Amino acid sequence: MTPQHPLSTLRLQFHKGFTFADALEHVGYFSSLGVSHIYASPIFTARPNSSHGYDIVDPTQINPELGGRKGLARLVEALRHAHMGLIVDIVPNHMGVGGADNPWWQHVFEWGRHSPYAMWFDIDWHSPDPYLHNKILAPFLGDAYGVVIDQGDIHLEYDRQTQRIQARYFDNAFPIALADYADILQGADHPGVAGLLAQFRRIDYSLPFLDIQSQVNQVLAALATLSLHPEVEEAINTALASYSDQGIEKLHPLLEKQHYRLTWWRNASDQINWRRFFEVSELAGVRVELDEVFEATHSLLFELYAQGLIDGVRLDHIDGLAQPQDYCRKLRARLEGLMPNRPPHLRTPVYMIAEKILAPGEWLREGWGLDGTTGYEFMDQVSALLHDPQGVQPLNALWHQLSQNEKSFHQHVEQARRQLLSENLVSEFEAAVHALHAIARADLHTRDYSLASIRRVFTEILVHFPVYRSYVTVGGMDAQDEELFESTAIKARRTLGHVDKPLVDIIFSWLRGDLIHDAPSPEISDLSQRAITRFQQLMPPLCAKSMEDTAFYRFGRLVSRNEVGSDPDMFTLDMAAFHDACQRRLAMYPANLLATATHDHKRGEDVRARIAVISQVPMQWEQQVKRWIEMNQRFHTRVFPQEMKFVAYDAPRVTHEYMLYQMLVGAWPFDLQVNDPAGLKAYGERMEAWFIKSIREAKWMSSWVQANEPYEEACADFLRHLLDPVESSEFLHSLVQFTELIAPAGAINSLAQTVLRMTVPGIPDLYQGTEFWDLSLVDPDNRRPVDYALRAQTLHATTHHATSNHAPTNPVLLANWRQGGIKQAIIHRLLGLRKQHAALFEAGDYQALYAQGMHADKVVAFQRQHDEQCLLVVVPRFCHALLADHGSLTLANWHDTRLEKGLRVPGRYRDILTGKVHLAEDNTLPLAELFATLPLAVLLLEPE
Repeated sequence: MTPQHPLSTLRLQFHKGFTFADALEHVGYFSSLGVSHIYASPIFTARPNSSHGYDIVDPTQINPELGGRKGLARLVEALRHAHMGLIVDIVPNHMGVGGADNPWWQHVFEWGRHSPYAMWFDIDWHSPDPYLHNKILAPFLGDAYGVVIDQGDIHLEYDRQTQRIQARYFDNAFPIALADYADILQGADHPGVAGLLAQFRRIDYSLPFLDIQSQVNQVLAALATLSLHPEVEEAINTALASYSDQGIEKLHPLLEKQHYRLTWWRNASDQINWRRFFEVSELAGVRVELDEVFEATHSLLFELYAQGLIDGVRLDHIDGLAQPQDYCRKLRARLEGLMPNRPPHLRTPVYMIAEKILAPGEWLREGWGLDGTTGYEFMDQVSALLHDPQGVQPLNALWHQLSQNEKSFHQHVEQARRQLLSENLVSEFEAAVHALHAIARADLHTRDYSLASIRRVFTEILVHFPVYRSYVTVGGMDAQDEELFESTAIKARRTLGHVDKPLVDIIFSWLRGDLIHDAPSPEISDLSQRAITRFQQLMPPLCAKSMEDTAFYRFGRLVSRNEVGSDPDMFTLDMAAFHDACQRRLAMYPANLLATATHDHKRGEDVRARIAVISQVPMQWEQQVKRWIEMNQRFHTRVFPQEMKFVAYDAPRVTHEYMLYQMLVGAWPFDLQVNDPAGLKAYGERMEAWFIKSIREAKWMSSWVQANEPYEEACADFLRHLLDPVESSEFLHSLVQFTELIAPAGAINSLAQTVLRMTVPGIPDLYQGTEFWDLSLVDPDNRRPVDYALRAQTLHATTHHATSNHAPTNPVLLANWRQGGIKQAIIHRLLGLRKQHAALFEAGDYQALYAQGMHADKVVAFQRQHDEQCLLVVVPRFCHALLADHGSLTLANWHDTRLEKGLRVPGRYRDILTGKVHLAEDNTLPLAELFATLPLAVLLLEPE
């Protein structure tokens, strides 16, 4: 059968240093590895030198830094020749702003509400702040506005390319309204310029831009022609300089007249009057729910799909949209409508997945027209499966003892949410509060509820809301949202005073949409819709920032569970729950992406797999950590803050030190030696970037808004001492000894999660370079260049050996497992299996199997069957104690552990990883036999 969906994907991060041409050079390797589709980061034009592509400034063009339209066409041609496809990441929620590169945003700056793009961005033109009425806050200054003016950092210039006068502040260009050109150019001492002034003054700038567009274009064209003469350009520049040189007297009054209000970047949290992506003021929310915005921002995407250049899309941050469910259905309908335009051999169903963080037990809503998510929930499930529950209590006790803090992870989240609402997301929070207060004021039955009381109650609702958002529409809400609202209301009442409790139900009635259809007036109905949207678009950044970017760095019991899509309070997952999740995914979203590494992960998949082993040896870990803390106390620094209200303290704090030890062990490179100063220095530089970022994200001792430089420098100095081969020889040897103790079990964890990702229901995703060991840290470390030449060379050697020796797995790879070739070989074999038996993986069922015997809890097994094809997968977990020695991946001492009775199809099975044949005639397979060569087994039933 022809696969209806991708068989596998390979995520590539495109940027100026890795272009379409660079990817083109490696298509042969990608194809040989067995990948069916490249899964590309955003390819539309982003801000210059963007390292990720999510700051798109022009979605109507292919990014020229990546190779432009021609470069993309050449890459796709090579992919098609290799029988591969392309899935692209698109960003419907936001665009890059600031700088000078987004023409739509610049036009709004220039024309304000008169711009045809004024409603394309989610701007509150009726801000309660009188200084922002009909203006846009521009929080792009590096210091206070007055300081910037006094320093002369803002100056006027004429841009001949755009034919505009603009206020230039370093890389930022702020267009000056054309209504001010006549006054500015009046100082240009040239007859030709003087002749233009009357033309500028004749234009009625109070009219919408489209009504005067032709007049504007004519005048600007005349200005452009005149400016080609050197003497005219000199006269213009002289006039502009007179404004720039007289900052307070002339430049400041001019800037105050513009459609924007320049301010210090720190003021964004308190004052911003337009929707951002999270708290990033360089990314502005786009109102893609409007038809004209939808068509404009997707026009190139539709063209690429119709021409057969792409096969599917990944939707970034759909929870930021006003109505994600409507957007997804609309997008699928538009793409499916283009199907007849595609080349006949490419008319398979469009593949659509969305980035969506799901809480434990939460599933992607059905009926959205999506094939699934990007796979964060699988990453969480398979990681939790590999954490030993016996480690929970001792690791809890150690963390509580060291941190002197017994808060659960969710208590840290609640605390972080309160901090974010009062410091980081103040403007967004206040906008939602005022929207709710407007509803209250519009009805005499609720008008007595004050702004302050609504703020108190709404705070508790936000603090206790358990998922990223609700999905209330004009049609109402579903049962899942009803349950969420009810449970949140109960929690909110518990933390509110008696007087405020009744307001909880009233606010929830507004957020449910009760007033949309039953409002006493259309005005109240509109207010209700606005409040619902504000609430639903505030929850995702609040949820993400409080968990991933704050609490993850405060709660450090075992950082391998602090990962995007994970709930650290859920330390482990039993096999029954894992199997249930797989079966449910097969029933609901069989083409869901399965990820174990992403461009957003906090630590590489193999860092997590190695740290997870600590759950199997918690007492040894505690002994080591306490010894290290005592040993390295001499490297602590006494920090004396400049602010007298703070007392002196030691740096680093023990919580940061404890998490650092976990990361040093988890990410220690296999080839790094303690007598390698250059290698230790390079590792230290990577680790220092993670360490400082983790400290700032925690928002306790330092932050991105206000860095505590003395503390950060003390922590960095501490790390440098730890990795000094002379000063810390004893510590480094101890660190490496413990790392080597758990590394083999960590590698087996990695191989187990790799096999599961390739064989359970769903589409396996391979993040760039992770076919070797992935010991990366948080971004940008996880986006470092990948040595594909080495990977291609290793794969060629592996496949050559397999062909010449009729043995899929090279014993040399197993012996040299630290080099990573064994992981690549397994991925290659399993991707090949998926291609060879596509129907088995796309339509095959899923049956959980359970082992019997002494180590039954250390085996994860299942069968998949389709027609006469049957696959049996068996992987170990919690296997540290079963290692034959701590230098190899060989497992021993399985005793009587076996699979039996559950096998539906007895017969002759061949292990596609080793080539060995196993007979299951009596429905029994001993684990000692299955894992005699490799510590995992993927068995395919051979036809009789």
